Amino acid sequence: MTSKVQNLKAFLGGAGRLALVEVAGTKGSTPREKGAFMLVSRTAIFGTIGGGQLEYMAIDKARQMVAPSGGSNRLQSTSRVAVDEVRTTLDVPLGPEIGQCCGGRVEVLIRLVDTALAAELVAVAEAEEAHMPHVYIFGGGHVGQALASTIALLPVHGVVIETRAEALEGMPETVETRLAPMPEAEVRNAPAGTAFAILTHDHALDFLIVAEALKRDDAAYVGMIGSKTKKATFRSWFLKSADGTEAEFARLVSPIGGDAVKDKRPPVIAALAAAEIMTALVSHVTPDHRALQGKVMAPARPA
Repeated sequence: MTSKVQNLKAFLGGAGRLALVEVAGTKGSTPREKGAFMLVSRTAIFGTIGGGQLEYMAIDKARQMVAPSGGSNRLQSTSRVAVDEVRTTLDVPLGPEIGQCCGGRVEVLIRLVDTALAAELVAVAEAEEAHMPHVYIFGGGHVGQALASTIALLPVHGVVIETRAEALEGMPETVETRLAPMPEAEVRNAPAGTAFAILTHDHALDFLIVAEALKRDDAAYVGMIGSKTKKATFRSWFLKSADGTEAEFARLVSPIGGDAVKDKRPPVIAALAAAEIMTALVSHVTPDHRALQGKVMAPARPA
């Protein structure tokens, strides 16, 4: 498993001269919140401050700073600029002058990255990773693979749990994998606020895992793949044989991803389920994690 912190460290260590582009202040409607940032080298970018002309302008200025002798691009006249040798401030109105219609205003701070600033970025990333909500995916079949790939793009700690070693092959490198002969036992040791998505190859195994998950009153989400018939069958077993209650059963989301979209292709189910899971996780965000939001490390991308 490769963590987002490892990706950040690799970028910091191999990109050469870098500039940190950070949203330092906002007014009105803006693409990203205060604290969002990206790293810019001469050839690559790590993260985002929201895209659009605002981001292009910031990248342009950052690259002037990391390669002072190169390029002659100039900023639009709609921004006010305060510059010294290692830091620049852009004050940009997001209006028609720059081709954006957000209507707000963004202050962007751009700094050259030195050793101290790099260490600070790593510390922030490590703190966020420690507070990142967990998503446990039980089952590595077609939908499990698709959901793992979707979750890998989100600010969560994804874990895929399987009883079959071969089903864990090919999972995204930023998602943790666990081979477990009794996957329902993994539920008991999950952190508070975990989202559980149950979609194994075995209905009976699904039932065991769901029953364990519903007993966790601190779970952010419990979802099971299947049909209305499967859900009804589970309800009968859960209430009669698993000492479950109606209140516990009411917390089950099934079919996972809802039934409004009549499309059973794995990537579609995964997209719908991921949106459902992220919505559920929002209400379980701790104050510490909320303070760290906006500092998510995205994979590097080329210029």
